[in-house]
Amino acid sequence: MAATAAPGSTPRRARGSLADQVVAYVNEQVASHALKPGDQLPTETTLMSLLGVSRTVVREAISRLQANGVIETRHGIGSFVLEPRREPLGLDMVPATTLSDVLSVLELRISLETECAGLAAQRASDRDIAKIRAALDAVEATSRTGGDSTAADLRFHISIASATGNRYFVDILTQLGTALIPRHRVDSPGLAQSDLNAYMARVNLEHENILDAIARKDPDGARAAMRMHLSSSRERLRRASSQAEESAATRTL
Repeated sequence: MAATAAPGSTPRRARGSLADQVVAYVNEQVASHALKPGDQLPTETTLMSLLGVSRTVVREAISRLQANGVIETRHGIGSFVLEPRREPLGLDMVPATTLSDVLSVLELRISLETECAGLAAQRASDRDIAKIRAALDAVEATSRTGGDSTAADLRFHISIASATGNRYFVDILTQLGTALIPRHRVDSPGLAQSDLNAYMARVNLEHENILDAIARKDPDGARAAMRMHLSSSRERLRRASSQAEESAATRTL
């Protein structure tokens, strides 16, 4: 919904250009939560009247706010406040390019995402459940058409992290990015000696079990389902890796 300045309030004049003053005003409104993520900015005409500046100045300020990631403009509708950017956590993430790397990431995920699932089961709202469901539906739909479901799979796991209400889970999983999804880095179905459709059907069933436990508000069940999903992925890849190493050793004899 549109947001306006507090009744009777007079915007503080700042040093710098007129556009600087408009930018500072909007930033202050966002910092004070007078404008929240998703809120629509006052119209150009309202800002012109409120701040005593021209349309050209307002448009320059809006361009700067867009460039800084404070707002986005939807043509024909207006400008809206974005979620604040978060600074990277400073994790020195080496890309998971080998099977050994992928197995190491899975070990990390087992500890992290198991607790995510448990907390999500305790805290998820109906809206959170709907987002997780939508992500899983996207994974399944993409799998059926033979497309790359990596992005939807990543969104499924990050949606669960978001449902915990703890942004640090989201930050860490987002920074890990596509390293979370083994088949993005290695041929998981091939290594597991499984048909792609059969492999994805098994993975999606594991996903369904996780979502079902979260929707039932069953923290222990959600933890168990997530642990089983990630542990199964790790063990499938570990067995495949061992078999490949044994086969290579036999060929060299």
